[in-house]
Amino acid sequence: MSREHLTARRVVGWTLILAALLFACILLAGNLGAGNVSLFRLFFQPETLSPVERTILLEVRLPRVLLAAILGGALTVAGIVFQALLRNPLADPYILGVSGGASIGGVRAMLGGMGTGSSLLGQLGVPGFAFLGALGALVLIERIATIGGRFTVHTILLTGVIFNAFCAALIYFIQSIASLEQLHAIVFYLMGRVPDDYRYVSVVGLAAGAILVTVVLLAMARNYNALSLGEEGAQQVGVEVERIKHRTFVLGSLLTGMAVSVAGMIGFVGLVVPHLLRIVLGPDHRLLLPAGFLGGAAFLVAADLMARMLVYPNEIPVGVVTALVGGPFFLLLLRRKGADYVFA
Repeated sequence: MSREHLTARRVVGWTLILAALLFACILLAGNLGAGNVSLFRLFFQPETLSPVERTILLEVRLPRVLLAAILGGALTVAGIVFQALLRNPLADPYILGVSGGASIGGVRAMLGGMGTGSSLLGQLGVPGFAFLGALGALVLIERIATIGGRFTVHTILLTGVIFNAFCAALIYFIQSIASLEQLHAIVFYLMGRVPDDYRYVSVVGLAAGAILVTVVLLAMARNYNALSLGEEGAQQVGVEVERIKHRTFVLGSLLTGMAVSVAGMIGFVGLVVPHLLRIVLGPDHRLLLPAGFLGGAAFLVAADLMARMLVYPNEIPVGVVTALVGGPFFLLLLRRKGADYVFA
């Protein structure tokens, strides 16, 4: 693992490299898909595009690609800060229970028929209810895990795990009473899928929210570096540990809730990408957080492209792709680095 001293030049250099990687992934994903519709034709042969092809490219494919980038960045940043909060590299964005609340909200909306139709309620019902479920879970988990004014790592971890198990049981119950059509939609939602019916205004709004939260978390990067010393060590160097823990849980949960409400449960992004970046860049969160947003964005754009193209003209959930890629990668990492690295 790199231990090179962090400099402004190094931060700018790696940011530019990862931004270029993200741009290349977006360009590739924008050029590949149904039909002979590509960004190349849009820029260099615009007269050859029919109105339908232009609509497919600009109103379906490109918003989806940009949305995948936002979701990948949000999930990776959430994974990084939760790993710092829990001081556990096995933590991922879904470990603290908020994803369970979001899933319940989304599934309940589907059961009520809110995931279909072109009306505003039909389009916003599932993500809206899912995000409300995430917010409700956030408040509930924080209240349960705060004992005597303290927000202990072990308590919040156990609360999150139990709450997720409870939500899973509720989801199984909902699936048991759902119709065949509803069950199909629920299963695909839970496996994770980047939607292709989002307009640019929604994409821009999600991007603004994710970037704003990431910037706030980046401002606490030195505190996350100090937390690697343990809570007592962090307090000795002036970190307000309880305040940082509360803020991290709330902001990381907002990123997670945002992602789950839009795309369902896309696994391994917030677990694998942070590990890969730590190997290459080192553990300094001042670099890890911006690199995580860009690297996670590129990873999910590439994964969503694979989801669209692997069994074309059919499509598989992107959560399946990230699991198929992320699982073997993590096992390979464990094999090469050893258990001491993973549990360090």
